[in-house]
Amino acid sequence: MLVLGLETSCDETAAALVEDGRRVLSDVVSTQVDIHRRWGGVVPELASRNHIVQVMPVVHEALTRAQKTLDDVDLIAVTSGPGLIGALLVGLQVAKGLSLATGKPFVGANHLEGHLLAIRLLEDAPEPPFLGLVVSGGHTSLYEVKEFGHYRLVGSTRDDAAGEAYDKTARILGLPYPGGLPIDQLAQKGNPEAIRFPRALPGDNFDVSFSGLKTAVLQHTKKHGVPEGQALADLCASFQEAVADVLSKKLVAAARRLGHKQLVLCGGVAANSRLRALCLQRAEERGLRMFLPPVRLCTDNGAMIAVAGYEAWRRGLRGDFRLAADPAWRM
Repeated sequence: MLVLGLETSCDETAAALVEDGRRVLSDVVSTQVDIHRRWGGVVPELASRNHIVQVMPVVHEALTRAQKTLDDVDLIAVTSGPGLIGALLVGLQVAKGLSLATGKPFVGANHLEGHLLAIRLLEDAPEPPFLGLVVSGGHTSLYEVKEFGHYRLVGSTRDDAAGEAYDKTARILGLPYPGGLPIDQLAQKGNPEAIRFPRALPGDNFDVSFSGLKTAVLQHTKKHGVPEGQALADLCASFQEAVADVLSKKLVAAARRLGHKQLVLCGGVAANSRLRALCLQRAEERGLRMFLPPVRLCTDNGAMIAVAGYEAWRRGLRGDFRLAADPAWRM
């Protein structure tokens, strides 16, 4: 089955062709980082307008790279939630329009399920059951994956998502948006033990909290000023260590208590070098197997939506023209 995946949930316009939910024929992403950087975050109205401009050229490019036409497509999968309502509507209406014009079926896909199932595009992809940690700008959630389509939320952030904490910290430090990459790059030159930032591990559960960490960075800069040079690298390394330490501890602790041997790290923040390294290290120390998607599949992309749509179709889910965008769709 050849699936065309469409993703427009936030600030990336993406389309991909994926065969049988496992083999990527093309994967095209048009990012809006330069548009939103001047505002320090995503402006929903600007995101929606840019999706309208980019979506059909991106679809065309995905078909061209795969050397396919819409006649070759068997199924159209589209993100219908969660995400920004205006952005979601662009992709959803395009999917409906393509379905109406070609007679091809379509199905709505959950954005978070897409992140979880991006790991299916690895050659040695894990089969359920496994434990999956979705870490992104808007979500930090830990799911028990019993089978595809059967997910149990076992932990989440109580306030800021990890990616949100990165962006807010970058703004405090005068670094560009999005904050993940510049902080990671500086952190690799810094001392992670230079500043002991707090680790919020609320209760005997698998929840996390990053609001206090962000506030600690703010208070540090108010007291000492915004650092430069090596001191800035040290602060970034210390902040990043606090995030990676908490997430990797919670992930491994949940795996041990729930009896899982396979772990998956996914979402945009899963591209972070320290988080990847620490999760791998702690999983190996405890005899657990850690699966990491390549960096290109961590951020929003159409391939992961094609996989999620393929699996949804196999479970018997079908889309119709009454399907609505759901900005708060929970798995």
